[in-house]
Amino acid sequence: MLNRSSRARLAASIVASCMLLNAGAASGQARSCANAAFSDAHFHLTNYIQEGPSAAAYVKMMGDVVCRSTLFGIPLQQQWSYANTGDFKPTYYLQTDAPLYYYSFTDAAIAMAYRSLPQEQQIRLDPMITGFNPADMYAADHIRRVLLTFPGVFSGIGEFTIHKEFVSSKISGETASLLNPALDKVLDFAAEVGLVVILHNDLDMPFPKSGQEPYLLAQMKALFLRHPNATIIWAHIGVGRVVRPIKDQLVLLDRALQNPELKHVMIDISWDEVAKYIVASPETVAGTAALINRYPDRFLFGSDVVAPATLAAQQQVYDMYAPLWAALTPEASRKVRLENYKRIFDQARARVRAWEARNMIAK
Repeated sequence: MLNRSSRARLAASIVASCMLLNAGAASGQARSCANAAFSDAHFHLTNYIQEGPSAAAYVKMMGDVVCRSTLFGIPLQQQWSYANTGDFKPTYYLQTDAPLYYYSFTDAAIAMAYRSLPQEQQIRLDPMITGFNPADMYAADHIRRVLLTFPGVFSGIGEFTIHKEFVSSKISGETASLLNPALDKVLDFAAEVGLVVILHNDLDMPFPKSGQEPYLLAQMKALFLRHPNATIIWAHIGVGRVVRPIKDQLVLLDRALQNPELKHVMIDISWDEVAKYIVASPETVAGTAALINRYPDRFLFGSDVVAPATLAAQQQVYDMYAPLWAALTPEASRKVRLENYKRIFDQARARVRAWEARNMIAK
């Protein structure tokens, strides 16, 4: 157990290391990002059975195409139930009826993977905490413990899921909810620390009946309004494989983005399943581009690739959005692909490191 003076020295060392890291970041990023196409705000290093490339292999994979990237696992582990699939080992949640369960060790694995890298590679990555159950009133305590166990590593929390098609119903235990005070505790803590929050929540339930109210939208708006000091990135614009854009979605998004009470909420356009809706027709491209051009500071690009073997997987998602990139203004395109990431995650790094230093001394 460290005494107070030892903790103070450790905290000072963390701050000094972070200052050195940030000092080298500008030159390091200038080299790695000079010709980069994008930064990836939504990247899973591991899959549903916690397998994936090493962090070093991923940085090599990024090359000079990806400037910076988030780094997170999957917070859920797919159970291999012999009674359900026999000798077949499922690696994805759609391959079996066996349940998913929260896998907290993913945070330690991500932290150790990040720490294994030299500083010039670390500066390109922003690890995220995901291994918590958002229906657990102790979830915020888990996040605090991870930060103090691995200081100098994490920039945010997520991607974590509340409502997701085909996933939510498979998770063992209590179903997560936008109404659960456990989630409020998590977002309150994220705001206190300065952690970026990447939240997955579908805007509607799968296969809604005609005329059915998308009640999740009202719950989401209420959640966002309750947490004005949290930096929140809403993943995938709320759509998925079968959760389609709702009627007047672009109009509703426009209304939300112009609301000053929601200025802390950003949107990531990630996942190939989302791209298919955006580029479905010249009209959908034009409508989406017009919205982003009006609010270029509020959108980020992410691949949502899971445990890729090569850069081709991320590049393929990026290329699917080619009609959108062409329809954006040069300024908006640059912000969505590169600049918004840097602004949001640089701010988070500084705030989280400062919180860690204060709390390691006080611990």
